[in-house]
Formats: sequence, C-alpha cells, structure tokens
Amino acid sequence: MVKTANKEEVSIEAFFDKPWITIVWDDPVNLMSYVTFVFIKIFGFSSEKANELMMKVHTEGRAVVSSGSREEMERDVQQLHEHGLWATLQRDDQL
Repeated sequence: MVKTANKEEVSIEAFFDKPWITIVWDDPVNLMSYVTFVFIKIFGFSSEKANELMMKVHTEGRAVVSSGSREEMERDVQQLHEHGLWATLQRDDQL
C-alpha cells in the first residue's frame, strides 16, 4: 500500500496506473499565435482546439495539453521546451 497526498492508502498497482499530464504555463515572452502554432505542430490539434488551449493558458495561467505515461509526458515536455514554451509534467491526481 502507498499513501497518497491526501493521506488515503491505495495499492501500488493503482498508484502506478494513474496517468501523467503535461501542463503548459503562461509566460510573458511567447506570442499567443506562436503558442497556438506549437500546439498544432507538436500535438496535431485542430486550429480551434489549439486556440482554445492557448486561451486557457493565457487567461487561467496554465492548461493541460496531453496525458499518458510518464515517458510520453517527458517527451512532450521536452518538445515544448525545444520550442521555448514553459511546460511541466505531474501525476494526474495532483492537480
């Protein structure tokens, strides 16, 4: 058994089953049009979806742009960093 952040106990299998997420954070450097472009390029989002996520980053300070295994999210964060965006990963249950 593993204790989670809210002190409940869960099995190790359930703990490691939870997906990870990639979060893009607002920054004062990148243009909104550039952030939209990067979302389309990296994730293949439609223009509408990419613009929606960019507006969420702009207005709320962050947006979840992908979820999956830790390795997949590390790759996504790396790609976003290569394009100059501020991104982090975390377990989905920590939001």
